[in-house]
Amino acid sequence: MAILDIRNLTVSFATPDGAVSAVNDVSLSLQKGECLGIVGESGSGKSQTFMAAMGLLATNGTARGEILFDGKNLIGADEGTLNTVRGNRMGMIFQDPMTSLTPHMKIGRQLGEVMIRHRGASISQAREQALAMLKRVQVPEAERRLDMYPHELSGGLRQRVMIAMALMCSPEAIIADEPTTALDVTVQAQILDILRDVKERLNTAVVLITHDLGVIAGLADRVAVMYAGRIVEVGDVRGIFADPQHPYTKGLLACTPRLDDACGGLMTTISGQPPNLQRLPAGCAFHPRCGYASERCSAERPALEQTAPTRAKACFANLKAA
Repeated sequence: MAILDIRNLTVSFATPDGAVSAVNDVSLSLQKGECLGIVGESGSGKSQTFMAAMGLLATNGTARGEILFDGKNLIGADEGTLNTVRGNRMGMIFQDPMTSLTPHMKIGRQLGEVMIRHRGASISQAREQALAMLKRVQVPEAERRLDMYPHELSGGLRQRVMIAMALMCSPEAIIADEPTTALDVTVQAQILDILRDVKERLNTAVVLITHDLGVIAGLADRVAVMYAGRIVEVGDVRGIFADPQHPYTKGLLACTPRLDDACGGLMTTISGQPPNLQRLPAGCAFHPRCGYASERCSAERPALEQTAPTRAKACFANLKAA
């Protein structure tokens, strides 16, 4: 059974200009010990899907559908139920650790509070566990870092602290939202190595949310590609990279620089702009930007349908034949 099972999730936000449909009828599953990559442009609904799973939507946000964690629906759950899951059985690594960590609290106290709150640990036990976790995520001089404030750490060290915090209670699943944004490539590789170690050694399921296909290639087992709040393609990572079956996925891969580029270093782009989520076009939301679009695409929205045992796409076109 999947540790996290999202069924027909829709997330909308009330604004003065009308409702914004951020996530539209999304269904996903996360198996124990796997890394599921979620990729797409900014505004595609990647983060909001999992903010809904954690019960962390903004006050003007509404979620409908089902988000089952270990068989229990988190949508509409009370705060007490949510708190038994988030931070305890399901951890989250946020995009910007500087805004996620409490600036006036020392690192040791922030890490320790997780153990005190969820596991009833004493202050000394919590500090001991915090030290052990900082060492696990390769923080140098870990004991000294416990008594430092977030602003005294580099970006890479702050991100390690966020990972340590997510791991404090040995969760069954971790949601990593753009965990390598704004980090240099060396630190980025180190962070991905830590997440890989967590996945392989602890059998922890990882959701990796990113716009960086290189990050996905290095860590994910499966990939879900999102566009305008919907999943347009799902598959195993090798299949997605070797044989993209949706024009949007194909376009994203074409935008990614390659060391073996035979085109003289020229990069392609996806024409046009993502749609306004308040006024989505009829039919397939991607058809105004798609070189494979037909009249059917502008009138009818394709359903996400299985094309192989490990593949599914929401597209009428046959890219192999195109």
